[in-house]
Amino acid sequence: MTSLLVALPGVKYAFHMESRVRALRLQQELSQLALARAMGVSRQTINAIETGRYDPSLALAVHLARHFGTTVEELFDVDA
Repeated sequence: MTSLLVALPGVKYAFHMESRVRALRLQQELSQLALARAMGVSRQTINAIETGRYDPSLALAVHLARHFGTTVEELFDVDA
């Protein structure tokens, strides 16, 4: 799992986000490139999601969740 702490100027709350994309991708024995092609994004996008450097759009998060047969909430955890 990867995590990300986001701190925005002028915003009182920071969010901690964990992703299970890498774990599920490895369970399915998929490369980042194979998953990226299935999602219609670059390999770098998948890498950035897995390393916590990028939060996917809602549409991409939904597509990833459907691909892995799970929900967005199970794939990405956000704590306030």
